[in-house]
Amino acid sequence: MDMVAVELIRNLQLIDQENEYVIFIAPDEDDTIIKETKNFRIQRLEGGAYPLWEQYALPRAAQKAGCQLLHCTSNTAPIFSAIPLVVTLHDIIYMESSYLKILNGSGSTYQKFGNFYRKMVVPKVVDKSRKIITVSHFEKNRIGDFFGMKGNPRLTAIYNGVSEHFKPVREESELARVKEKYNLPDKFFFFLGNTDPKKNTRGTLTAYSNFVKEHGNDIKLVMLDYDHDELEKLLFEIGNLSLMNQIILTGYVVNTDLPAIYSQCTAFLYPSLRESFGIPMLEAMACEVPVITSNTSSMPEIAGDAAIIIDPFKHEQITEAMIRIINDKDLRETLKQKGPGRAQLFTWRKMAEEVLLVYKEIVTNN
Repeated sequence: MDMVAVELIRNLQLIDQENEYVIFIAPDEDDTIIKETKNFRIQRLEGGAYPLWEQYALPRAAQKAGCQLLHCTSNTAPIFSAIPLVVTLHDIIYMESSYLKILNGSGSTYQKFGNFYRKMVVPKVVDKSRKIITVSHFEKNRIGDFFGMKGNPRLTAIYNGVSEHFKPVREESELARVKEKYNLPDKFFFFLGNTDPKKNTRGTLTAYSNFVKEHGNDIKLVMLDYDHDELEKLLFEIGNLSLMNQIILTGYVVNTDLPAIYSQCTAFLYPSLRESFGIPMLEAMACEVPVITSNTSSMPEIAGDAAIIIDPFKHEQITEAMIRIINDKDLRETLKQKGPGRAQLFTWRKMAEEVLLVYKEIVTNN
């Protein structure tokens, strides 16, 4: 289940004991992450492949349950629904020609199908939704421009949050446990790259390759849950296959272990080409870790002055920022001090309160 949806549900359970909620989940969803309460009921819903489940099974079940509104939290929603619809549109990256040029046919089959489905469904969903929630003012402006909705009250920005367990880990035994579990080196940069081109994995590896050439190999690169063969292929393409010896692939990381990884890294690298929000950089900031992020899309809006901002299309700027972090103690300390304060501005509780206001507005005016 999507983390943002989970946090929304958990925090609505804390602040709203008045309204009744039905949480519809697909058969393969993990229903152990959230718990039923007296006014929150979980309903596992059959319905076949996801497009069929969402377009046919979901609206029928919501109508049968007597729902006064249906909130779909992950970019798509039923095109035909007799119930007032709220949709969280995290981004419209898949609709943008500039992003399609970056993709240039790359991405997994799953990613390509997901983009195709969204391209077909989202314009229709936008047209019929009572409220469209997105996660940053940058994204609100993009959606407004793209769909001709600039200034439309149906479109609103509500920020995501940072989970409370993201804070500096100082307990030596916990740090040692996580270090051993994921084979972490003594010094490392942390990068959450994946195969999605927007994550800029190629540019980050090129920047790190140049960092090693300029600075030496005493600081490794730790990458979360990345395929060994895919990494080898990328390193071959950038012309530095020997860099494989400098990179640690953690495999899957339990979310509750992430604070101890953040707390041990030299800096967190988040030089994405395009993001609608950027939860990981706030997680790193909350753990008092220097962050390097991009000057594109939502990232300056979310990072504020608590990160080093670079142009992600210029890998030399990423390299320079890494070297600055290493050489400038005052800069490191400034970023460590600013990070937690910045992260505290974004809470799941505040997000849930604002979403609840949206619900009340729609039900009242229905």
